[in-house]
Amino acid sequence: MEPNMYVIGVDYGSDSVRSVLVNATNGEEIASSVFNYPRWQKGLYCDPAVNQFRQHPLDYTEGLTHTIKECIRKAGGESIAAAVKAIAVDTTGSTPVAVNAAGTPLALLPEFQENPHAMFVLWKDHTAVKEAAQINAHALTSDINYLDYCGGIYSSEWFWAKLLRTLRKDEQVRAACYSWVEHCDWIPFLLTGGNDVKEMKRSRCAAGHKALWAEEFDGLPPNEFFTSLDPLLDGFTDRLYKDTYTSDEAAGNLSQEWADILGLNTSVVVGVGAFDAHMGAVGGQIEPYHLSKVMGTSTCDILVAPTVDISGKLIRGICGQVNGSVIPGMLGLEAGQSAFGDTYAWFKNIVSWPLKNLLQESSLIDSTTAKALEEELMAKIIPELSRQAALLPKSEDDELGIDWFNGRRTPDANQELKGALINMDLGTDAPGMFRALAEATCFGAKNIVDRFIAEGIPVKGIIGIGGVAKKSPYIMQMMADVLNMPIRIHQFEHTCALGAAMFAAVVAGIYPTVEKAMKGMGSGFDAEYYPNEEDAAYYANRYPRYKSLGNYIEQNTSHE
Repeated sequence: MEPNMYVIGVDYGSDSVRSVLVNATNGEEIASSVFNYPRWQKGLYCDPAVNQFRQHPLDYTEGLTHTIKECIRKAGGESIAAAVKAIAVDTTGSTPVAVNAAGTPLALLPEFQENPHAMFVLWKDHTAVKEAAQINAHALTSDINYLDYCGGIYSSEWFWAKLLRTLRKDEQVRAACYSWVEHCDWIPFLLTGGNDVKEMKRSRCAAGHKALWAEEFDGLPPNEFFTSLDPLLDGFTDRLYKDTYTSDEAAGNLSQEWADILGLNTSVVVGVGAFDAHMGAVGGQIEPYHLSKVMGTSTCDILVAPTVDISGKLIRGICGQVNGSVIPGMLGLEAGQSAFGDTYAWFKNIVSWPLKNLLQESSLIDSTTAKALEEELMAKIIPELSRQAALLPKSEDDELGIDWFNGRRTPDANQELKGALINMDLGTDAPGMFRALAEATCFGAKNIVDRFIAEGIPVKGIIGIGGVAKKSPYIMQMMADVLNMPIRIHQFEHTCALGAAMFAAVVAGIYPTVEKAMKGMGSGFDAEYYPNEEDAAYYANRYPRYKSLGNYIEQNTSHE
């Protein structure tokens, strides 16, 4: 192996994009850069009250340019750039967009540049709940159940529900929409100079877990399945794809245009994209039957198993089972929670309302001091709530929560469900409420583990990656206690981006397989949480109450 061969991993999250420049010979991070999406930060094109969350493609392209160029600058400039061999990209998903025949997102065209329906529909956009319900009902009328390999329930967070809703919602977008493209497929297409959407290499990961593609069906469901659901979908399967590609394959080489923009050369290979949690599982050195939990705004839980072990078995209520979606040659299983860190962020916004709305009106301090004080206190809220919550005594009548603040992803997707808190009285304080919310998110994680086990898939251990895993010992210890099993925390800060870098090293030919790249570039674990026997018993006693409350809410609340 040549010394100093560099690869770049790009990780698109919900709030920002981060790139890492990695020495492929040993996995050492040479430089990293993070770019917060400016339009997203301003709340543009979003309406949380109706669960509309859209992102402009310019946030993505500006972030791509900034982070890669900054990585190269930090690392030393041209000499480093000349040694970059490959780039690979992961994104959130399902985050699709309407494109024209050239594969250009409609929001990049002048007539659509301010139209939310022409933008990327972020994974957590739940405006297509009605369409998802119709897909679920329609699947039951077909001779073949095309939901078999996506857990049996289609979600409003996914590809087809979002397409149908967009087509119904906006006539101008409908007329201009030639095809429908995932974020993780568009970025490699862009970098390689693609100009015909039919030539776009579509990700096995995205297609299998979110778009009803399955080897067993020889591709996507037929056009008739979709036209009988709604004639607006007529022709889309012909303009989409039949074949898909695993992320150890190349999408192409960096185009001259993007080589000039980034300061690289056209020999750089660009890999086929995938979703963040799938590449993050690789970055976190996933092992068969160990559940990799990417814990950020939501969680995405990934488990891999030898294909032969799962042959003929359908895992109900999860987000799909797809051969090669994580590691080629192995079956990838996906689950997750629609709100995890977002639950804590919501509560933080609740308790910080006076800081954001009243502090600037103070007659005691000037506006500059007020702003600085707000920033200082905002940064301390979650750490202090965690510290105080950890000191609370535990009793049978403690506050209890349900974690469905953005619906339920798994098991058994239902995005109409809402969160809840009970057992509150005049003695309930902010740390007590925070503890109940943290406990609820951990119980939600246990519900997923229990479903895997009930479906005959053993869970031998937990690997924690992502922001919450790295930054919140309180929640990670509670998770270990609730699950009653150890949790290893991967030491790399940007684990999803590292996973993308590992795939880049494979497409560059530096490693022959993903497994070899994980071994050669993996950085190991820097923390492990073990269950406390007494606390594990306390949570085991409370978990049936969580399940009972969730069942009650699901059976006795309805939504239009």
